Amino acid sequence: MLIITGGMGTGKTSVLGEASDILTLHHISHAAIDVDALGLAYLPSAAGNDDVMYRNLRSVCNNYASVGVTRFMLARALENRAELDLCRSIASAAHSVVCRLTASIETMEQRVRMRESGVSQRAYVARVAELNMILDGARLEDFSLASENCSLTEVAHEMLVTAGWISNGRLPATKPTSLAVKRPRG
Repeated sequence: MLIITGGMGTGKTSVLGEASDILTLHHISHAAIDVDALGLAYLPSAAGNDDVMYRNLRSVCNNYASVGVTRFMLARALENRAELDLCRSIASAAHSVVCRLTASIETMEQRVRMRESGVSQRAYVARVAELNMILDGARLEDFSLASENCSLTEVAHEMLVTAGWISNGRLPATKPTSLAVKRPRG
């Protein structure tokens, strides 16, 4: 299992989609799941969105597993070890890798402003720095990649190579840029 984590506006969903396209070009069976999308709802106060979201994730993973899918890519800003452990148990992952996407606060805020033009825009933009600090403290990633100043394809490709899902082959035509892979110090 490969989990793509990172703050709001780092490109988790976009990188998830591009990584899925790259795996498809390599004929690698997989499922790409935007976990947050599974909990997009307003529920009665007695029900928790995260609880329902993770129950939905279990159903989706079971459905994919029933047709032979064994590789799962998840996009989710994991704020604590309990969430990571829950994702691992839901996907029945014997091996998992966590990639954290990073970008400057300014870039993340700009991306969120562009993406979220509705009534909750201010709240989402305000959450950018707060969530980034939470993720800094959690340190759940096995490696991190900067998601700015390079193409989406380059980020997704480097993530898949670093995670060990594909070999370091040739990329589709993109502008040349070097990516810095950072591994947390322990």
